[in-house]
Amino acid sequence: MILTLALLAGLVAAWLLIGILETMRLGLRFTQALLYVPFKLAYRIADERIRVARNAKAPVIYVISHQSRFEPALMLSLLPDDTLHILDDASARSPWLEPWRELGRTIAFNAEHVFVSRRLVRVLKGKGRLAVYLPDAVEPDVKSFRLFRAITRIAMQADASIVPIFIAGARDLPVSLTPADRAPRHWFPRLAISVLEPMTIAELVARNPD
Repeated sequence: MILTLALLAGLVAAWLLIGILETMRLGLRFTQALLYVPFKLAYRIADERIRVARNAKAPVIYVISHQSRFEPALMLSLLPDDTLHILDDASARSPWLEPWRELGRTIAFNAEHVFVSRRLVRVLKGKGRLAVYLPDAVEPDVKSFRLFRAITRIAMQADASIVPIFIAGARDLPVSLTPADRAPRHWFPRLAISVLEPMTIAELVARNPD
């Protein structure tokens, strides 16, 4: 019994210590770091590029490729805690995501509600940050197209920068949103976070005129 308690105490101490190190290394809040530690250890995440996202000047929209059920939890752990996360219905209601949703601000996306877009524009014009999760689909459905259109409109109205974020390896997770015949499942693939430099819609259009 004493040995078991000692082992548990050691695990808790190690978790807290790693959390403190992640707080200092990435500039996370301590609670964010604590909930990030299990992902960091299990998937050996290469996360150096997340600093680009964290250091992006507001107003900014983080556009995350939504390949698995883990992206919202990871981004709530890693992005600045004043970011407003626009979640799909499943992520907004999922019980297991509740501890991560408590880390920041979240709303469920509803393309039919005009007031939602107005609220998001106000958030950005107030030097705010948004995180949106785009479905990883070859042929996006109607709801996805509405989301794409809403993001573009909101970004242009608020003159916000866009920061694309992609997590390599996420589509191979057991909780992947990609069909298994297109993405073989692996329990603990190594994940790597890719982040592009911030650019406004106007800068993106100028860079890719076609």
